[in-house]
Amino acid sequence: MNKISKSLAALMVLIGTTVAPMAAFNSYAQELTDENGNVMEQSAVSSKGSQGGGFIDIVFGSGLVGTLLWFTLFIDGAFAIYFSVDCSILIKPEKLMPRRLIDQVQNAMAQGDIVAAMEACSNTPSVMSNILTAAFQHVEEGFDVIQEAVTAASDLEQEKLMQRLNWVSVCGNLGPSLGLLGTVQGMILTFQALASGGAGDAAALANSIGQALWTTAGGLIVSIPSITAFYSLRNKANRLVLLMTATTMEFLNGLRNVEVGAEEEGAFEEVQA
Repeated sequence: MNKISKSLAALMVLIGTTVAPMAAFNSYAQELTDENGNVMEQSAVSSKGSQGGGFIDIVFGSGLVGTLLWFTLFIDGAFAIYFSVDCSILIKPEKLMPRRLIDQVQNAMAQGDIVAAMEACSNTPSVMSNILTAAFQHVEEGFDVIQEAVTAASDLEQEKLMQRLNWVSVCGNLGPSLGLLGTVQGMILTFQALASGGAGDAAALANSIGQALWTTAGGLIVSIPSITAFYSLRNKANRLVLLMTATTMEFLNGLRNVEVGAEEEGAFEEVQA
């Protein structure tokens, strides 16, 4: 259900971010004004729009390569939205460090029952439970070893989160590159037309250059929100990992001078099995 809800949310955002600009571009093309500021009649708009100007004309009027680049930009934007929604759902305090887990471990540690704390971690899988489990597995080896285990587990969980987040960054970085490639392709076609003696129609030449530049604008439209989402989610993930590490060490402060007996070690092994 989580994957279905994330996919539906991403689809809704994608529709909002693609259909709305297309409608705006089309309405803009249908309400052009003349040099006096008066709205042109529909017949005049149609004759002017036939030379290019609507968003559909921009997408499908830039040649086969240009059209493929536009569809690649749309796909890149769709993936950027999907991964942003996915990471936004994942990187939440209630997902990474459930309140129920913290309460159960806190009560178990207050009673000195480490086995119960480990059982709570195994019953509530999460990033926080992974860090706590790594600490409890080394409880018989001393507090310094526990600190090292907590640090290593925190770094591992942070890397796992970053691997998910990096896809948002990849989509954001691909946008300008695809846009620039489309612009270069359009400029190549324009200069090829100039070289073949097709410089007589200045309006057609300007329209061709405009279509090429629109791909750069499309790439930036994909890139700017993606990069913003990436850094925002990355900072949030880093804060939560630091908070989980600090919370874990606070739970384990009472184990500085604790010695684990053979019975408890046997219980640890039973819980881990």
